[in-house]
Amino acid sequence: MALNHAPRGSRSASVKDVAAAAGVSLGTVSNVLNRPDRVSTPTRERVERAMADLGFVRNESARQLRAGTSRTLAYVVLDAGNPFFTDVADGMDSAAEQAGLSLVLCNSGQRADREAAHLALFQQQRVQGLLVTPVDPESPSLDAVRDRGTPVVIVDRTRTGSAFCSVAVDDVLGGRIAIEHLLDRGHTRIAFVGGPPDLGQVRDRLVGSRAAWADAGLPEGDLTETLTPTLDVEAGREAGARIAGLPKSRRPTAAFCANDMTALGLLQHAIGNGVRVPEDLAIVGYDDIQFAGAAAVPLTSVRQPRTELGRAAAELAIDEATNPAHEHQQVIFTPELVARESTRH
Repeated sequence: MALNHAPRGSRSASVKDVAAAAGVSLGTVSNVLNRPDRVSTPTRERVERAMADLGFVRNESARQLRAGTSRTLAYVVLDAGNPFFTDVADGMDSAAEQAGLSLVLCNSGQRADREAAHLALFQQQRVQGLLVTPVDPESPSLDAVRDRGTPVVIVDRTRTGSAFCSVAVDDVLGGRIAIEHLLDRGHTRIAFVGGPPDLGQVRDRLVGSRAAWADAGLPEGDLTETLTPTLDVEAGREAGARIAGLPKSRRPTAAFCANDMTALGLLQHAIGNGVRVPEDLAIVGYDDIQFAGAAAVPLTSVRQPRTELGRAAAELAIDEATNPAHEHQQVIFTPELVARESTRH
């Protein structure tokens, strides 16, 4: 059957143009777009050919307006410069794609005002679910989003109570196994490097470090807490300078950094100043990002299941958006230590 082609012009082809070209009703075109199982194979193929010939592009904005929600998940990242969050987002994207959704990312840059602005914008766009690694997991702005009907999943954080789904890693355990690893290597002067201390992960990793130290029966003051304003390479370099400036009798022989970016900065400072790793300074990071194993001295790190964490978060958001019987879950993953050359001595 020959198709009646609508003339091409500056405007986009409409559903009416497709119906006319395929010789079917508007309802049939709508079924092909939304309920293809209701349309016979020959008719569906004729409509699809008409769409292709006309260059028809579905008006997703109009569909979203009618449906009241989009086919989009949004993730508000805490720090887009940290590869850890890229891997988390990759897991989210995989789950979203499997559900026929798309994933949009934005960066709060660890600023509460930017986070709030992103949350407001995504609500206006009627995203199906919001995933957020918040500056403050107890923030009332998260309650406001949830109360307006948008599913919210807290990522890489925990929150008091069970009013939200959350996905995180047992960071207290992660801090403990990092310090225990260094103690097993014979180190009794160790620095904890990271901050700010009010950041949930830093606080929990420090709690775990202190617990392992106390269990070993070592003097409390011999665990040097070198706190930093951020968790990036520059903070690690600055911490390295502070550690190097300590008297030799008090200078740590090992350091546990609250994330890999900080550990890489510390490693960079050490190598640049003739400090041998691990002979003079053993280093443990946290996250096990790809760069950890590729460093000049491959970095021992506490591995978080990053993509699994992201996938689980997205699946919870999708379930909350689509399942009337959804129940909130607080999922906790277990970290593991990956030993490499930075502590082998």
